[in-house]
Amino acid sequence: MARGPESHDLMLLLGPVSYLDCLVYCVFLAPQLIWHVGFFETVWCVLQALPFFSVKLPVGLMRERYFLPPENQSLFVQKASSFEDFVIRCVRYAFEHVPAKIGRVFFSKEVALPFMQFRLLRHGYFRCPVPWREHREESFHGIWLIKNPEEKPDFVLFYAHGGGFSMGSSYFYLEFLLTWLSELEALGYSNPAIFALEYTLVPDAAFPTQLNEAVRGYEHVLKVVQDPSLVCVSGDSAGATLILSLLLHLGSQEANGIGYGRQLPVPALAVLISPWVTLVSTRHRNTVSDYLDVKQLHQYGMQFAGGKMPEKEPLVSPGCCKDMSLWKRSSPSKGIYITYGTEEVFASEIEDFIGTVQETVVVKSEAAVGGIHAWPVASLFLSSNVNERLGGLRTISKEIRQCIP
Repeated sequence: MARGPESHDLMLLLGPVSYLDCLVYCVFLAPQLIWHVGFFETVWCVLQALPFFSVKLPVGLMRERYFLPPENQSLFVQKASSFEDFVIRCVRYAFEHVPAKIGRVFFSKEVALPFMQFRLLRHGYFRCPVPWREHREESFHGIWLIKNPEEKPDFVLFYAHGGGFSMGSSYFYLEFLLTWLSELEALGYSNPAIFALEYTLVPDAAFPTQLNEAVRGYEHVLKVVQDPSLVCVSGDSAGATLILSLLLHLGSQEANGIGYGRQLPVPALAVLISPWVTLVSTRHRNTVSDYLDVKQLHQYGMQFAGGKMPEKEPLVSPGCCKDMSLWKRSSPSKGIYITYGTEEVFASEIEDFIGTVQETVVVKSEAAVGGIHAWPVASLFLSSNVNERLGGLRTISKEIRQCIP
């Protein structure tokens, strides 16, 4: 058996996703789609996509990348490699046209875990260099990643994944989270840990199921680390929405005495990657660069709300909360750090949220010029060199280390 690498070498070990990886991913995906979605529906989805992949995709990519002058290209295309551009165009098509029940299979445990194992095996490693394990309780479950499971962690990141509440899984994020863990270790934490919440997807359940699971998961993390000053809560996209809802719950609980058996303290820090602040907003705008689609987002948001009116339910749609005293009670002691891209659908809404709460809450933000949705996550898989792959993640990790020494 090959010798396991040091944990901080994991990102360098696996490298960016290649065209071969994409092909193998499809090999793992196909039987799962047939099993969970059905043969005929899967084939019909593929047939509908053929005109895009055979004509529109190659023509559009060639035209914008090689025939338009730079000043007429989108900011993302100006900066992106051909591979990054190709993948994002595919994701853009899928987000707009592929049903969520098919999309959720793409990011499922049954596909993501074999794919990560393949990436490890391709480099001669038979097991993951960082220990991780599933944790299941009746009211929630998730994944623990920790350098040394036998010792108490000196820092815990509580993470909620994105996916429009209808897709995504912690297993799909494993490589990203393992890399993040190694970055935290490199910054000086002796035994950092991450707990990734595996919340219930729509339509299996709607709000408040996901918030209940987040509260229970956060309570579990506090029991493990025994010190809220060592906890950072984080998430991307819909996961960041859930983190904001968790914070508002903690602030409401403190004021009104509501809760789940006992009042829970707020964490030290919140880190939000491209947060979906308001489920339905007139400030959401499709862009030529981003892969999100406003119409689909609003549909996913209303399905998550489960018939509740988001503008009347701040816990469902945190951006609708205009009670600054509640935001003050809900704010982590070290504040909120937000990173997003200027070319993403949520950019204007995120900027509006920052402007609204920053006089009451400590908020730091970083806007990546030309960046698209959740790029610190996507770039780890798609970008070709170390600085591009880890740039956003390292900036976030340094911010965490400054706030939680």
